[in-house]
Amino acid sequence: MTIDSSYLDLKEFCDDLFDHPELGYKEFRTKNKIMTYLNDKNIHLPIEEFSTTGMKIALSNDKDHSVAFVAELDAVYAPSHFNSDKETGAAHNCGHFTQVSIALALIEYYVHTKAYESLDFNLVFVFVPAEEYLDLEYRKQLVEEDVIQYYGGKPEAMRLGVFDEIDFAISIHSIGEYFNEPTIEINCDLAGFLYKTYTFKGKASHAGFDPFSGVNAYNMSTMFHTALGLRRQQIKDDETVRINPIVLQSDMSTNVIPNEITIGTDLRTQSVDYMTQVAHWLDDIAKGAALTQGGDVDIVTQMGYLPFVQNRYLNEFVAKAFDKSSQISHMIADRGSIAAAGDIGDLSFMMPCIQVSYGGFKGTIHGDDFKLDDPEFVLKTFPKFLVQVFEEMSGQIDYNQLYKRSYSEYERLIEIIMK
Repeated sequence: MTIDSSYLDLKEFCDDLFDHPELGYKEFRTKNKIMTYLNDKNIHLPIEEFSTTGMKIALSNDKDHSVAFVAELDAVYAPSHFNSDKETGAAHNCGHFTQVSIALALIEYYVHTKAYESLDFNLVFVFVPAEEYLDLEYRKQLVEEDVIQYYGGKPEAMRLGVFDEIDFAISIHSIGEYFNEPTIEINCDLAGFLYKTYTFKGKASHAGFDPFSGVNAYNMSTMFHTALGLRRQQIKDDETVRINPIVLQSDMSTNVIPNEITIGTDLRTQSVDYMTQVAHWLDDIAKGAALTQGGDVDIVTQMGYLPFVQNRYLNEFVAKAFDKSSQISHMIADRGSIAAAGDIGDLSFMMPCIQVSYGGFKGTIHGDDFKLDDPEFVLKTFPKFLVQVFEEMSGQIDYNQLYKRSYSEYERLIEIIMK
């Protein structure tokens, strides 16, 4: 059995996922499709279920070390995407549907060839829900109902002990660019972020007859935007800070002085220390904006994800596999840090993680036209390359160069950030 021989079935599965995107913690159809695919392929392994739709599948558990291969289940909220779900607005314009398909290609290959037996580590596949930080009201409801504690799927899996016995993790992700040749990428670090909500509160009055008695909450938000723009001059370039305030809620009429408006923004930085520093700046700006207009502001902070610094030692094995590959001609290894974020950053606090990215797409990532363009590369060539990576790692990992932190240590870090 080879990965090539399962290509047509995987392509059909992959196309089906693209046609049926689901938002985080709602990936029930996707979960059932995975189980059905494995059953149809006569693959009967114990499945540990977690966090509504998450699944953990270990090929073995008798070796001293374990490696997690992580695939993300969820889609983006993008109702204007050409292939979005018209009822939910979900769309697979971040490529997660291919992650799932690649993971299944690997499981099928390893189970039917028994090649996993020759690896000196247990290979564990973890299908994780809710990587995209969105649909926040639904996730807030799940938190209130005690279904989850974290909005992100990986921190929630960490809380539940899914990664407790894992030594390091490998994730994969689409590259949001078009390439004329087979391309992969390593060593691309990601930002971390907080999510801030500012509710400016004023006093309503008749805008024509008695504006003098009103306190304009909309003007406070305008002052906030203006002051933030002026403060950007003091923000460090090397932290690739991103702040994107938008109006989340308002109830305004042209004949009433607005008495309340809610602004939400993420705050992205490359380091935790600078994240907390800029967060304090934002809060001060919001308080000052409210004060200038005689109003008040309520501030809510939600933890997003931690910054992700890829483990360079582990990526050396990916580079070695690339050097030996005859099918992949281009590897990007020097992009550095970007302002995109992911909850792989949280997992990397607990253990070393890498993210091997792959081309094969057209359109703008998270845009209206993003789609798979080269399925043979993504579903055949790239999974075979990952098999080569595991072979390079087997018997060669110096586990003394790795680290392991506990979930309780992660909890303490989040508490410090939120203060």
